[in-house]
Amino acid sequence: MKAAVVSSFDAAPRYQDFPLPDPADGELVVDVIATGLHPRVLSQAGGSHYTSTDELPLVPGIDGVGRDREGRLRYFVLPDTPLGAMAEQTVIDARRSIVLPDGTDPVAVAAVMNPAMSSWVALRRRIEFTAGQKVLVLGATGNAGRTAVQVARLFGAGQIVAVGRDPEKLGALTALGATDTVALGEGTSRLGRVAAGVDVVLDYLWGEPATAVMTTLVTDRADRGEPLTWVQIGSMAGPTAAIPSAALRAARLAVVGSGQGSVPTRDILAELTQIAAAVAEGRITVDVTTVPLAGVEQAWGRARDSDRRIVITPQA
Repeated sequence: MKAAVVSSFDAAPRYQDFPLPDPADGELVVDVIATGLHPRVLSQAGGSHYTSTDELPLVPGIDGVGRDREGRLRYFVLPDTPLGAMAEQTVIDARRSIVLPDGTDPVAVAAVMNPAMSSWVALRRRIEFTAGQKVLVLGATGNAGRTAVQVARLFGAGQIVAVGRDPEKLGALTALGATDTVALGEGTSRLGRVAAGVDVVLDYLWGEPATAVMTTLVTDRADRGEPLTWVQIGSMAGPTAAIPSAALRAARLAVVGSGQGSVPTRDILAELTQIAAAVAEGRITVDVTTVPLAGVEQAWGRARDSDRRIVITPQA
């Protein structure tokens, strides 16, 4: 079969032949209809993700929509495996998949599920979130940040502060549920005023922006005894951040991570049906560009800079 094959961690995958292994008990072979080119997939193919096993060659792709032998569409999440979703066919564990309702758009599901899962699982499974709480999304102009704004709205957040680098993109987030927007570099005084009472931060950036925003929130907090939960989800601005010791002592600040390992797989899988329903009903959306599998090498080069989620369609 044809697949996107990574033979070196410093090069884009190439469209070539790759063997399909025989499925084990409980596994299914599916024809892959759509699979998202997420930042998580880029780090997988580059060997930089914390779950990387350094095994080559590999087919990237961590989730997608496939058609099983009964003709049903399934959304699936793959374990760490050298045979990912960017292939004409792949092998899935039936327990790590859900059957999608008739009429579901497979491209929309492949595009939205992964970015939506990050904030959905964080708010549902990693912390105790209740309707009415105030949320700040750091890195709100990326695809995952945009979906986080929508997820926070679905969960009944009382205030949603969207923080990012691009003022124009930030402005578009009010239509998705953001109640306030702040551009990074705009100055700490406005951020402190707007986000003074925030309860939860969903952080997709880390690095220097996290240090700056965390310091501002703690410094300008009216009541430092009120809990502030910082959920670390992504590291687009850098893998490390200098957290001032005073920030941890001077306020009731808790920093937690949300991702593979900190959230058990069973908890992630338990949320898939509800997330898929929200996507199918149009309550969570992203802008999408589809690319046939044969064009994966060219798509790779523009994936990090694209404002639209790239979805690979192997059957196209």
